[in-house]
Amino acid sequence: MEGESPQSQKTLQRAASKPKRQISELLSDNLTYLEHIFANSDDIMFLRWSYGPDLQHSACSVYYKSLVQDKSANYMKSSLQDLVTHEVGPATTVTPQDIIKFFGQHGVSEKTASLLDDMDTAVEHISKGHIVIFFDHWNHALTYDAISVETRQVTEPVVESVVQGPRESTVENLQKNIGLLRLRLKTPKFKIVTFQAGGDTQSDVAYGYVEGAVDPGILQEFQQRVEQIKQLEILETSYIEQIIEDSTYSPFPQHRYTERPDVAVAALLDGKIAVMMQGTGSILLCPGLFTEFFQSSEDYYQRTIISTLIRWLRIVAFVMALLLPSIYIALITYHQELVPTVLLLAIIEARERIPLPAFFEALMMEFFFEMLREAGVRLPKPIGSTVSIVGALVIGEAAITANIASPIMVMIVASTGIASLTIPQHTIGIALRILKFPLMLSAGIMGGFGMLICMYLILLHLCQLRTLGIPYLAPLAPLRIAELRDVIMRTSLKVMLPKSTQ
Repeated sequence: MEGESPQSQKTLQRAASKPKRQISELLSDNLTYLEHIFANSDDIMFLRWSYGPDLQHSACSVYYKSLVQDKSANYMKSSLQDLVTHEVGPATTVTPQDIIKFFGQHGVSEKTASLLDDMDTAVEHISKGHIVIFFDHWNHALTYDAISVETRQVTEPVVESVVQGPRESTVENLQKNIGLLRLRLKTPKFKIVTFQAGGDTQSDVAYGYVEGAVDPGILQEFQQRVEQIKQLEILETSYIEQIIEDSTYSPFPQHRYTERPDVAVAALLDGKIAVMMQGTGSILLCPGLFTEFFQSSEDYYQRTIISTLIRWLRIVAFVMALLLPSIYIALITYHQELVPTVLLLAIIEARERIPLPAFFEALMMEFFFEMLREAGVRLPKPIGSTVSIVGALVIGEAAITANIASPIMVMIVASTGIASLTIPQHTIGIALRILKFPLMLSAGIMGGFGMLICMYLILLHLCQLRTLGIPYLAPLAPLRIAELRDVIMRTSLKVMLPKSTQ
């Protein structure tokens, strides 16, 4: 694979050339090897049992009791009769020769069962929550998918809550998430590709797309980048985002997240690629364009005029969250002549006893506000929101009383924080929180001219930024008139929705 180091290639070659250890015909040899492999693991279970005439033949079920319920393990012993049906008689008369003959000719018909012939694959199946059954005098093993771990049930979305619309949310179970999408996309054009990440985690990863809707060039580029994941330790979809993104050090997110199946399906129909992973409760949508971060699923459940006005409100809030503190610093420090006289007198009176320049005053208040916001996220939920609200009130009032900050500065910082929370996508809000500080610095050094330079650099970065090879500002730059019907304003669904060809 392109981009791999020579050391990585040598490691992969050694792993590929390493001979696999075959399953022995002696049960004792197999168990000795497994006891060595799973040494010091108290949750590994070796369930020995007997079968056949006078129970003279031995077998052993190996599994993790932390992943498999006891009733599933006991069921596997009694299921031997179900697997061999009635061709060899009752289970009490089954011999190793009968098992070898039957499974050698017919294989395993149970949908969750398979036949193994090497120990490496057996160890891998045990680690995934399967039960592997070894028989004495047979160099093969049976394996069943018997994983039974409690997971979160489908509930209402937490991050993307809406007043109107579906109430289902994705969970940490990969198959359930795929099922939620399949339930809404009843077409064979919806393709799902699954694979395993490398390393010790062996994480199950899946990505889906709608054939005919996704751009073949984007899909090919995505598939080339996702190949890297197969040799890496992946714990969450955010790992995948960071591996496949174009610009690692850009503050702007290049892919979207959602926990709503309806949003994921709408994105798939729009030509996006949905990435899911076992153990992750959110779906990664690739690629993510700048304009899409201002869109919410509720925009399409309300009438056109309402959703358009709300979208304009988000755009205004975005500008406020990015520029409001720096505009205040530039006006107070360098451009007092642009402020109306009455307002200027009010500001001067409020700042009369403030010892700090406007830049340091804003920097201090923004720093404390960001600390409170971070504390509110990390604290337990019952007290997190209380600490954020009470802390902001106490610090703001104390700063005004101590003549460290003016009331108008507290109002500007609070307005900036509230404006950043109106953006539907949390990741673009983080970019705003980062970028407002260089804007404040440039406004404090060179006033409005410094702000313009900093804004020009941000716009230049956005224009050259690409996500999976396509321009980040599309369809604004390059301008695509036909695609503007769902950017600044939302066109009627009668025009937007494609007509069925069936």
